[in-house]
Amino acid sequence: MTSGIKFYIELFRSFFKIGAFTIGGGYAMIPLIQDEVVSRKGWLDDEEFLNMIAIAQSAPGVIAINTSIFVGYRLAGFKGAVVASLGSALPSFLIILVIASCFARFKNNEWVERAFMGIRPAVVALIVAPVWKMGKSAKISWRTLWIPVVTALLIWRMNVSPILCVAVALLVGILMALPKKDNKNKNNT
Repeated sequence: MTSGIKFYIELFRSFFKIGAFTIGGGYAMIPLIQDEVVSRKGWLDDEEFLNMIAIAQSAPGVIAINTSIFVGYRLAGFKGAVVASLGSALPSFLIILVIASCFARFKNNEWVERAFMGIRPAVVALIVAPVWKMGKSAKISWRTLWIPVVTALLIWRMNVSPILCVAVALLVGILMALPKKDNKNKNNT
């Protein structure tokens, strides 16, 4: 897209802000990243962002960092990937550094324990919200709803590897698309 120093500063600033003000980790960052890069900045469209999330989820590593790398790379190549990932990771690194240096003194404090008990339900909501929004963007229909439901149950209840689930879902998606492609080819001949 662009590679000027102002753009790199803006890219870093955007991801630093997201990293600094998101509680709940990678999945909680997804709606903020989407809002920033799709809605506010217009750097990507919804479909392109959703595809990047699918790839980021499938790749090893933390989804927020993977997403920032993909977005940065898409916008400004290797330098963009480095700048976006540093912006995304640096706030967490600094915050964890401060917390780790103080945690030993406060880990058994009743107020700290209560604060964590209050934060947990909010974190669950922060994870559910982007899943719901991504489900809408992914155009999941009643015909395809079984795929995420079965996948979630296999991972949650049967401890099936998420990697295997992604590979099987990829294969099922390809197989479900084949009849459509064959019908289009028959209609064109």
